[in-house]
Amino acid sequence: MKIRVLGCSGAIAAGYKTTAFLLDDDVLIDAGTGVADLPLEDLARIDHILVSHSHLDHVLSIPLLADSVLRMRAEAGRPPIQVHGLPATLEALRRHIFNGVIWPDFTRLPSAAQPVLALHAFEVGEVLDLGGRRIEVLSAAHTVPACGFAVAGAEGHWVFTGDTGPNPALWARLAQLQVSHLVIETAFSNEEQELADLSRHLSPARLGAELAQLSGSVQVQITHIKPGEGQAVMAEVAALASSHRISALAAGMVMELGAASPA
Repeated sequence: MKIRVLGCSGAIAAGYKTTAFLLDDDVLIDAGTGVADLPLEDLARIDHILVSHSHLDHVLSIPLLADSVLRMRAEAGRPPIQVHGLPATLEALRRHIFNGVIWPDFTRLPSAAQPVLALHAFEVGEVLDLGGRRIEVLSAAHTVPACGFAVAGAEGHWVFTGDTGPNPALWARLAQLQVSHLVIETAFSNEEQELADLSRHLSPARLGAELAQLSGSVQVQITHIKPGEGQAVMAEVAALASSHRISALAAGMVMELGAASPA
């Protein structure tokens, strides 16, 4: 198994793409603007999309992807792309995107019997099996219902926290898992602490307190930094007294996980 970083920025600008990860060649973990860099043939291979929450920077490519691949998948007799999310997240997609006003309802197109998208609810704590890949839904603490994901690999779990502020429940669960990679957001600098707290994101100071709850020395990669803020945020992150190996995530990175043993 491998995970490719398609986008990991907290907003857009030239060279910056919002959150999206590609697991192997058929599973998206979030669907921000980074998805748009994939060739059409690669887009058509995507069979599953795991959505951490409903904010636009994480879901923008879902409706556009559906429109791009609808004809190719229909001609090949492919089943709908399975979109997995919390019930509140899927309801937000139905009500605010696939409503015929913002975008056509691709859960009923090209036909209600054979749509290009199908929505499937999950709950925190559930373990999904996608073609033998086991992915656990983790808790997150954000301004809307949100979650993270833990992908089981040969040497431990690749963990993506999703957008989250301080979250004791996450660390309680991670203490029970072997974590090989931790992708965690740090959206604002310490100077913007009030904004980080109001928007339920992390600053470097809050990040330090969160990482102190994770034992060992884990490879930690920082995501969701705003364009132009990377140097300032990572300088503050570098000043943390942490046992973990911390670096900035970048689009184009590929993480090799290996195949996990069957449960």
